[in-house]
Amino acid sequence: MLTVSHVMILSLVLFGIGVFGVLTRRNILIVLMSLELILNAANLNFVAFSWAHPGIQGQVFALFVICVAAGEVAVGLAILITLFRNRNSVNIDEFHLMKG
Repeated sequence: MLTVSHVMILSLVLFGIGVFGVLTRRNILIVLMSLELILNAANLNFVAFSWAHPGIQGQVFALFVICVAAGEVAVGLAILITLFRNRNSVNIDEFHLMKG
């Protein structure tokens, strides 16, 4: 039987993989994907606690996080495309200075 503890362990694993990806990768696209893993781990916790303690608050927060993640992806990919057009690279180390 699936319990909240099992879901929290899965969420912890997803969160750990996301943090590892953000801290160790040099490719901006992979960093954005790792941030999505972190947000999905938070969503999984919200839904698990909503499941354990009946109420709609956890599901509402999860929906809000999904909306924020969609906006983050749109803005992040727009910045990524602009940086690639200007510098021909998606390496984080090359973007230490943002000039206009």
